[in-house]
Amino acid sequence: MFDTARLAKEKGLRNVMVSCGYINPEPLKQLLPLLDVMKVDLKGFTERFYQTICGGTLAPVLSTLKQLSGSKALVDIVTLVVPTLNDDPDTMKSMFQWIRTNLGPNVCLHLSRFFPTYQLRNLPHTPVEVLIQLRESAMAEGLNYVYLGNVPGSGGENTYCPKCRKIVIGRLGYEITENHLIAGNCSSCGTLIPGIWE
Repeated sequence: MFDTARLAKEKGLRNVMVSCGYINPEPLKQLLPLLDVMKVDLKGFTERFYQTICGGTLAPVLSTLKQLSGSKALVDIVTLVVPTLNDDPDTMKSMFQWIRTNLGPNVCLHLSRFFPTYQLRNLPHTPVEVLIQLRESAMAEGLNYVYLGNVPGSGGENTYCPKCRKIVIGRLGYEITENHLIAGNCSSCGTLIPGIWE
């Protein structure tokens, strides 16, 4: 990946890494100058969930996220909210607080709706109301950019200015329906919106 990312950078291409967060600190340190965006799956916020459902541990993922917070790469965190397994409101609130404290308010957090498939066909899909409540909880903890995934038309796909609360990027699924940015700033109040807008 380092070799291809370096070649892409030399040709003026942007690099996006999609990861579960399991990478040793030194290879990540070498990759970071080449990365523009890193998307990390934070699958839950307890060791029990990671051990029993993912067959891994939480600590390396949190370590990776902390290391990312000091880089120039944009960081996106995605959590698939699975009913009865990782949707406890208090645990999720702790996760939101950890993200705010360790990564800052401008990290993008995507809370995605689960649908029963593969090895978890015995569980129901995530109720939209639960996702909406979790999004509100995350924003109440000071996270500025919290999105809902797999819930088209909910309003949770849009990017809102954290200062004036107006929509700066409207979305429906993968379609951009409106754009109210001027050189990366909110067109209403001038607040800088983190992102790659060119």
